[in-house]
Amino acid sequence: MPATPTDAPERPRLSRRASIIGSVLAVLALSGLGWLAWSLTRPASETTANAGPPGAGGPGGGARRGPPSTTVGVATAELANIPVLLDALGTVTPQATVRVRPQVSGVMQKVLFKEGQMVKAGELLATIDPRQFEMALMQAIGQRQQGEAQLDSARVTLQRFKTLLEQDSIARQDVDTQAALVKQLEGTLTINKAAEGTARLNLGYTRVVAPISGRVGLRLVDVGNVVSSTDANGIALITQITPIDVVFAVPQDRAGDLQQATAGGAGSSGVGKAMTVTALDQTRTTVLDTGVLASLDNQVDTTTGTVKAKARFANSKLALFPNQFVNVELLVRTIENAVVVPVTAMRRGTSGDYVYVVNGDSRTVSLRPVQRGQATVDKVVVTSGLKAGERVITEGADRLKDGASVVLPGDQPRMPGSGGAGGKRQRPGADGSRAAPASAPSSPASQAAGS
Repeated sequence: MPATPTDAPERPRLSRRASIIGSVLAVLALSGLGWLAWSLTRPASETTANAGPPGAGGPGGGARRGPPSTTVGVATAELANIPVLLDALGTVTPQATVRVRPQVSGVMQKVLFKEGQMVKAGELLATIDPRQFEMALMQAIGQRQQGEAQLDSARVTLQRFKTLLEQDSIARQDVDTQAALVKQLEGTLTINKAAEGTARLNLGYTRVVAPISGRVGLRLVDVGNVVSSTDANGIALITQITPIDVVFAVPQDRAGDLQQATAGGAGSSGVGKAMTVTALDQTRTTVLDTGVLASLDNQVDTTTGTVKAKARFANSKLALFPNQFVNVELLVRTIENAVVVPVTAMRRGTSGDYVYVVNGDSRTVSLRPVQRGQATVDKVVVTSGLKAGERVITEGADRLKDGASVVLPGDQPRMPGSGGAGGKRQRPGADGSRAAPASAPSSPASQAAGS
């Protein structure tokens, strides 16, 4: 068939022409995409240079842009009185603890107190069967009366003998013998009176009274038991809790300050100013009581390098309990009219502490070296380098450096270099930001930055 060889060469010729046209279209498309990508991503400085001189108006006019301003938080340095506190862990210690024991042996007849009761000194707590002691007292009284009668008779006889001796009717030896008898009976009467006093005292001991004021502990003996002065547990334990003391340890380098308050080292009158001590609970959120520093130990514990101190509390609310562990805050002194700033404003560098101070134009900040002083929970004292009334940066300081531009709270956000008069929008710069025209409102991204 002669037509077959003629059609075979035409089909490759059409495919080759289509390939060439497709390749040309692909090259044009890639060139267009490359130009578009380059025009969108080239730096803003090149756009500005190609558009015209800096600051020129009209389309393409614009200024060279720097880094955007940083939104920061500020606070004003102010004068305040800062307390210097010393924290320690203390133990509540009663001023007196007495174990009440009977002073005579006998059968417990009555128990007149309740467990945990507050008692006063001299209040009756219990009674012991007094009958045997009443009998002993009666016997002692009888012996004393008998001795008095014998002494009176001997004195009358001695007086009669002295009269007869003046009349020379009796020998002097009889008078001397009677005088010696009188002295002997006087001694016997003294012994009898002492025995009577002992019997009265023992009878009084059958009434067990509270030796101090305080709180009674748990009852240790019941009615009907035989008690004696040799009992180890006794009848009850009384603890004085108003007032009450707290013993705590302070570092040895602070002992000098405390000694002035306890030993009267301040002033010529010999009376030092009492230091205020606050007792807190274990969570340090509740104030249990407020007292004063009472005394300081006379030596340093070499194993811990601390000195024991004692604070005294009225404990009117009975919030402090004997042997309780409490947190102690001792007010050593108060720094008056100190320049203070928030703790977040103080920063630490290789050369020391510093703060960022807002300059007078309220647009830039300066790095200011300062000297740190006493600090509290949220404030720190600046001893040098800062004056009251100056504004310091408290938030956003990590992104600042000396001379950086800032946006203060409440100010409108500023974009450096946004001074072009034309309304044509600039292409994005190298940092990805976009400057708005002078006549146009701020973009949503800028409003977010200013907030």
